[in-house]
Amino acid sequence: MPSVEKSDQTPSGDSSATAGAVRKTGSRTTLIGAVFLMATSAIGPGFITQTTSFTVQLGAAFAFAIIISILVDIALQLNVWRVIGVAGKRAQELGNLVLPGLGWVMAALVLIGGFVFNVGNVSGAGLGTDAMFGLTPKWGGALSALFAIGIFVYKRAGLAMDRLVILLGGLMIGLTAYVAVTSGPPVGQALRNVVLPEKVDFLATTTLIGGTIGGYIVYAGAHRLLDSKITGPQNVADITRTSIIGVLVTGVMRIILFLAILGVVASGAKLDPASQAASAFQHAAGTVGLHIFGVVLWAASITSVIGASYTSISFITSSTRTSERTRSLLVVGFIVITTGIFLAIGAAPVTLLIFAGAFNGLLLPVGIGIVMWVAWRRTDLLGGYDYPRWLVVIGVLAWLLTIYLAIKSIGPVIDLFH
Repeated sequence: MPSVEKSDQTPSGDSSATAGAVRKTGSRTTLIGAVFLMATSAIGPGFITQTTSFTVQLGAAFAFAIIISILVDIALQLNVWRVIGVAGKRAQELGNLVLPGLGWVMAALVLIGGFVFNVGNVSGAGLGTDAMFGLTPKWGGALSALFAIGIFVYKRAGLAMDRLVILLGGLMIGLTAYVAVTSGPPVGQALRNVVLPEKVDFLATTTLIGGTIGGYIVYAGAHRLLDSKITGPQNVADITRTSIIGVLVTGVMRIILFLAILGVVASGAKLDPASQAASAFQHAAGTVGLHIFGVVLWAASITSVIGASYTSISFITSSTRTSERTRSLLVVGFIVITTGIFLAIGAAPVTLLIFAGAFNGLLLPVGIGIVMWVAWRRTDLLGGYDYPRWLVVIGVLAWLLTIYLAIKSIGPVIDLFH
């Protein structure tokens, strides 16, 4: 009899241990997935074009702008992720608690910006398939959109999304690193410019900050953690570590892409103005480089489609009252509509992209302002958590910079009416 009792207990113990291990693995995947969702949301077609353009303009001096933008991004993400994570409420929910209706204004801005930029993301995916396989951009964009839809139709959409962005994020970094090594960049010169820049371009720095955390991007990872129930003061360590790693992953991609382009530019090669990034990859690694560019562009675009769609919908749903199935169906609808627009017009019109960029610029100080107000004055929303004063200080300083970004974003809108 004792032996029977022993044998009955052993499987139960093993089962409990296995269940605990599965939960731990799932949490780890979710944390890494949140990192890459934020990072890959930032690394879109515009990210590649922007980095290439500034590298051509500034050369090695662009290294200084990259490092400064990374430091500011960390200051902002530390506060956004911690406030949202500890409060256990989405950005728009906090906005409505601070000032009724403010959260819905944020949601409207995010939806407009995310909607228009997603047309550009689908377009980028189409261009990526063109470079990879010679497939026409419209067909490539449509098939890529179907691929993204398949992720959200899957019954475990959250887990599938986490694993996909991790895989494609790693693929982008690995392939771009290969091209960077092949191009032979002047690393020493770039390192000198980190501390002693030959030229300081403040506009380039602020543009990088807006492109890395503007609009929906700053909330992507934090909202993913909410949906995965990783919230509250007890998870502050994980939330903080994840937010920093997310910015660093984006920074690593920015740095190696910069080095890949810098190596080509420093060699004296002339890049094709129509597609500087593709031209640089081709100069660095020949025909293989062009195909690599196609893979990188497609991966950057499809992960941005996923990130933009998921985060935009998170602004009109609740992490507690909306089921994952309903959320996934709304995301599918978002992708279908933006893809339909792309197929109808071929790409996002420049004027719409300018409007979307302006909305993102206007949203950034509003969202950061709400976050900093909660951290400073509304600790009741943080469940009694003692928010670090030093974090408030660096957050406020970074917030002042976002106001500058907002002012810069108004100009393009005014120009559209002339």
